[in-house]
Amino acid sequence: MRSFMSWRRWIAAAGFLAASAATVAAELPRAKPEEVGLSSERLARVGQWLQAEVDAGRIPGAVVVVGRNGKVAWQQSVGKLDPARPDPMAADSIFRIYSMTKPLVSVATMMLAEEGKLILEAPVARYIPSFANVKVGVEKVDPATGAKTLELVAPRRPMTVQDLLRHTSGLTYGFFGDSLVKKAYLDAGIGVAGDFTNAEFADKLATLPLHYQPGSTWDYSYSTDVLGRVLEVVTGQPLLAVLRTKLLDPLGMRDTSFYVPEPARQARLAEPLADDRVIGAGATIGNPRIPMKFESGGGGLVSTARDYSRFLQMLLNGGALDGRRYISPATLRFMTSDQLGTAIAPGPLYLPGAGYGFGLGFAVRRTDGEAAATSAAGEYNWGGAGGTAFWVDPRNGMYVVFMMQSPKQRVAYRSVLRNMVYAAVER
Repeated sequence: MRSFMSWRRWIAAAGFLAASAATVAAELPRAKPEEVGLSSERLARVGQWLQAEVDAGRIPGAVVVVGRNGKVAWQQSVGKLDPARPDPMAADSIFRIYSMTKPLVSVATMMLAEEGKLILEAPVARYIPSFANVKVGVEKVDPATGAKTLELVAPRRPMTVQDLLRHTSGLTYGFFGDSLVKKAYLDAGIGVAGDFTNAEFADKLATLPLHYQPGSTWDYSYSTDVLGRVLEVVTGQPLLAVLRTKLLDPLGMRDTSFYVPEPARQARLAEPLADDRVIGAGATIGNPRIPMKFESGGGGLVSTARDYSRFLQMLLNGGALDGRRYISPATLRFMTSDQLGTAIAPGPLYLPGAGYGFGLGFAVRRTDGEAAATSAAGEYNWGGAGGTAFWVDPRNGMYVVFMMQSPKQRVAYRSVLRNMVYAAVER
């Protein structure tokens, strides 16, 4: 019988054989933009803008998909797959999607909750015992010298699975900001590449202080990585196997995985410019060609615009695609409702932004106004540190997938793209 570790390595090296053996899902239907209330002329501006950015040397290339009313209405690839090679960007180019991994893990979590296999209000320590003794780090400043020290105090309540889903766990990321807790993360090597399992990563994280009291503050964090380990515990399978069973294989997301060991698929892997590989302090864009034991539920997947479009269309359909239901509409409404309210404070790096709350795995637009973005209340979204992004707008029956590899441009381009796409909405 295979050991757990040999099973994990086998999945990483040969998992796509299972996908090829599975029933191949039908391609999403297509329509001309005008058939679904969009302007071809105005969507063409998006391609022209991106091509100008490529020509100016700011990005190597990009892929955009706009879906509306159940159909792919517009798709375009521009530029190069890799600035060091002549190959053009293509519809099936493979991108490191980083934090766009989080919505997939979050949906898989809620599918397991629907099956009664985990409980949202349960303490994380119920599934990962090392979190039973976690402490909260409180910075103290000496008024005479200004020196900072870290006092460890007991949490007022346990961290829950719901906290992991909505980033209110008290965990953080070490490569954004300069607090003493974040420094402790960096000093411990958290976030540095290493050949560790998800279990080892979670247990090491549990030895470090929390940045906030659980349930008190939204702080972007390794919460979804810990959540990935929870899924392994409740299913007895590696995280990739869980995602394949629940979402990737039945949705036909054949190019979505944690690693790309096959040479033929490596040839489709998009690369950033040589001077655009930094995603945070001490963190650079990774190399998914080499399979490792770690399967990051918070940021480890690679995917294509085609694959992610299938996932988003399923969500836009209320949790079903091609006659198969993945999650109930009621559960999806719960996931895409603001979970923060006024009781949970936004941390210093509140990535959802003004006008947005956060649900279970997604930023959620609260009102039509306030946010500096043209979309409707109820829209939900997220993006990845490597430059990818998406949004789903139920009120307008629309989703958009944006794939590029450019950490430098990841924030600014999302705003430009959103305004240009909504400029094409005619009805």
